[in-house]
Amino acid sequence: QVQLEESGGGVVQPGGSLRLSCAASGFTFSSYFMSWYRQRPGKEREFIAQIAPTESITKYRDSVKGRFTISRENAKNTVYLQMNSLRPEDTGVYYCFAQDLDTYWGQGTQVTVSS
Repeated sequence: QVQLEESGGGVVQPGGSLRLSCAASGFTFSSYFMSWYRQRPGKEREFIAQIAPTESITKYRDSVKGRFTISRENAKNTVYLQMNSLRPEDTGVYYCFAQDLDTYWGQGTQVTVSS
C-alpha cells in the first residue's frame, strides 16, 4: 500500500523556519521525482519545489527561491522541505507528491505563518 506521510507543519512567526518531512512507503522511492506543492486559502494548489531521483537536479517556484530547500534521503525514503524566512503568504497546506509512471499524493500538513 502506497503511503506518503507529511509532518513538520505548524504555526510560526514571519521570518521563522520550518522543516517539512515526507516519509514514503509502498513504492520504489529512489526512482521517483519528488515534489512539494501547497494550497493557500482560496487558491489553487501550486508547485513549490521538485527534486530528481538522483538528487542532482532541483527546481523551485520563483517566490521561494533562496528561502526554501528541497532534499531527499533515498536510504530513508524521505523527502524534506527546509523553509526559511517564512512570510504570511507562505501559509497553506503543503503536500508531498511522487511522480514516475504512477503518481501519488500525501494528505498534507498545515503551515501557518502569523504574528
